[in-house]
Amino acid sequence: MRTDTITAIATALSDSGIGIIRISGARAIEVADKVIKLKEKKKRIYDCPTHTVHYGFVVDGAEIIDEVIVIVMKAPRSYTREDTIEINCHGGILVTNKILDLVIKNGARPADPGEFTKRAFLNGRIDLAQAESVIDIIHAKNDFALKSSVSQLNGAVSDAISDLRGKILHEIAYIESAIDDPEHYQLEDYGIVLSGKLDLILDRVNELLKNAENSSILKEGINTVIVGKPNSGKSSLLNTLVGKERAIVTEIAGTTRDAIEEQIRLNGISLNVIDTAGIRATEDKVEKIGVNKAKEYLEKSDLIIYVIDASVSLTSDDKEIIKMIKDRNVIVLLNKSDLTAIIQEEDLKKYLDKKIISVSAKYRTGIEDLEHAIEEMFFHGKIKMNDEVYITNARHKSSLLCARNSLGLVKQSIEEGMPEDFYSFDLMNAYEELGKIIGESVEDDLVNEIFSKFCMGK
Repeated sequence: MRTDTITAIATALSDSGIGIIRISGARAIEVADKVIKLKEKKKRIYDCPTHTVHYGFVVDGAEIIDEVIVIVMKAPRSYTREDTIEINCHGGILVTNKILDLVIKNGARPADPGEFTKRAFLNGRIDLAQAESVIDIIHAKNDFALKSSVSQLNGAVSDAISDLRGKILHEIAYIESAIDDPEHYQLEDYGIVLSGKLDLILDRVNELLKNAENSSILKEGINTVIVGKPNSGKSSLLNTLVGKERAIVTEIAGTTRDAIEEQIRLNGISLNVIDTAGIRATEDKVEKIGVNKAKEYLEKSDLIIYVIDASVSLTSDDKEIIKMIKDRNVIVLLNKSDLTAIIQEEDLKKYLDKKIISVSAKYRTGIEDLEHAIEEMFFHGKIKMNDEVYITNARHKSSLLCARNSLGLVKQSIEEGMPEDFYSFDLMNAYEELGKIIGESVEDDLVNEIFSKFCMGK
């Protein structure tokens, strides 16, 4: 581990009200003392107690660079568990860069991406699951993702994993002790006892994995494709959902030639929406490319919103679309409800047994019903953040799956009457897989890869 003193700009590099330059390491106070002149007479950074705020100036020799507020946090009571200085200057690209250059000139080096959080992990302040939650907080796209990430930062996932590892380790220790000291530790009928305990552990692992399915959708958003034949109102629907004129809307069929992508929020749900070209038989080469793209997006979607112009009869194009989507998650919108309806819900049910909602994209009627239908389809009618532990990280899910497999092998060994030392092998594999989640048994290359995805200064 590198222990030299690092620095970086911790705020967005743009014109803003405030900019923060962070310094961390054994020489942080020394470096700050060289570039900061405090307003208090004869007082230096060296003299400042930990967790105090001071007013002064950043200076380069006799030149004043900026008027600043300085926060002093001494080891181990800091984010990195190292001496840490935060210089709060006026926001702006020029001034923050000048201060950063001055700090580097006086003994710090530029931090790597995520290096402050990496040091917090390596110094034992947080575990790897908590460290990963930091970047999740930064990239949160909705309220659920934010609350879930904050919960993980506070140790929700770490506590659950540590509890499971503790139970597994207890059984490993018992087996090893019984093998080494059979006079004091009995293994008779132990397999039956262990099998019961494993059932409880596997129930908890399965519970975490079950939450992982919905939480990943809540975190990343539902991949949603809007389909329909030309002029059914797909682009009008997209504009209504987005709240602005995102797609061109005309009475000319086939106006949308390429897919248009937007991320929107409906009632706390993130939808990664793609408005596709109208699907129909066409000889137009450009339009045909758009239609083929629409079909490709259908295959990758979590949700299909099928828009039908209820004021005209179904055509062969509609029936072709229905064939493509009948086995998928589909919500059907009978659009243009403000016009005289030719197609009724009962007519459509003959061809497609899906949730059908009458809407008018033009007048924004029926949109609340669409929101409720999505909630019902994906979240059983209610989205809430409760005290459950949510696994939102793909790496964590992978380790849980591997741990479950190893625990299943222990159950199999018990059923087949294998010797107890066979149990230990697979129990240890499960223990180590769970350890990868919190960083107890993880290789340096993986750690470096994880933190390389962080922004600079975090």
